[in-house]
Amino acid sequence: MNHNSDKSTPLGISKLIQRRISSAVLKTLHASNTVSEPNGKRNGEPNDEANDALATLSTLSTSLTEQQPHAIDVSSLTSLPAVFISHGAPTLATEQSATTHALARMGQNLPKPVAIIIMSAHWQSPKLEINNNPSPATWHDFSGFDRSLYQINYPAKGAQALAETLSDELAGVLAEYGDVFASDSDEQKDKTHANTKVSTNPLRPFDHGVWVPLLHLYPQADVPVVQLSLPTHFDSHACYKLGAMLSGLRHLQILLIGSGSITHNLNHLRWQADTEDKLAKDFKVWLLRQLKTDIASALDWQTFTDYQQVHPSDEHLLPLFFSFCAGQRVSVVHESMIHHSLGMDIYRFD
Repeated sequence: MNHNSDKSTPLGISKLIQRRISSAVLKTLHASNTVSEPNGKRNGEPNDEANDALATLSTLSTSLTEQQPHAIDVSSLTSLPAVFISHGAPTLATEQSATTHALARMGQNLPKPVAIIIMSAHWQSPKLEINNNPSPATWHDFSGFDRSLYQINYPAKGAQALAETLSDELAGVLAEYGDVFASDSDEQKDKTHANTKVSTNPLRPFDHGVWVPLLHLYPQADVPVVQLSLPTHFDSHACYKLGAMLSGLRHLQILLIGSGSITHNLNHLRWQADTEDKLAKDFKVWLLRQLKTDIASALDWQTFTDYQQVHPSDEHLLPLFFSFCAGQRVSVVHESMIHHSLGMDIYRFD
């Protein structure tokens, strides 16, 4: 892929947009006192590495002026990864398993974020929406499970100012560049949707694609969360572009998460089985290899033979490509298969 900064290239646009969004968010974080003063502390007592990064950010943010809105380049700062989490069934919330232990370890080992931006497979919408609810409720958006699941509350706060800054900046990007999320396949179809629109949603609760994994990752619910919707017309390329535009925020100690499932065919589940579906296993191995070696092939994941037997619909896989934005240094945090065909993989991208 071409990694130059030419404004006319898709990746070049992303580089410009990264800096634009990072600068705007940095000012928002500083204005809301999310960024600590040098040698200061913030909620959660981050480790020394996080404090050093935040002190640098504080110095940068105080130097911003209206005449230099896009001048800050944070790419040299220590960054958080982007993460893809296979969130499994809602029962993951109450399980003690290899998956939940992997999530807990990751939460303990990463520098504590100032915020989380997450895309879940369970919020699809006609346009791109950003949750600016200051106190999202815990939504039990499932049925037929044990009553105890419906008693769980995950009281993490939203990050209203951050959400509104993201909405404003992405809307500005679309106004300036047009629909940067459109793909060639969109142009070949009779367009049944307008260009991508962006808005905030002040009423959205946390669906289980958000709170179930975060319950293990940050059980104290002390990291603010902003959820992005998954627009129904987005494909893997659009999700990747959106993630790339926001990937600079990782340098601001913001954790990007895609929450979905590496395999997801509910018709193939066998709840009590200890076997593994060969096709689902083969798909995982193939896609992981593409993620590590060939971005274009990974994005064109539907070239995999019988992909519809692994993902009859794409909404649970697409958040992977949002988190893939961080790069091809892929670490497998956890890998397993449950209920015969449901992959529980967790990937880290740096």
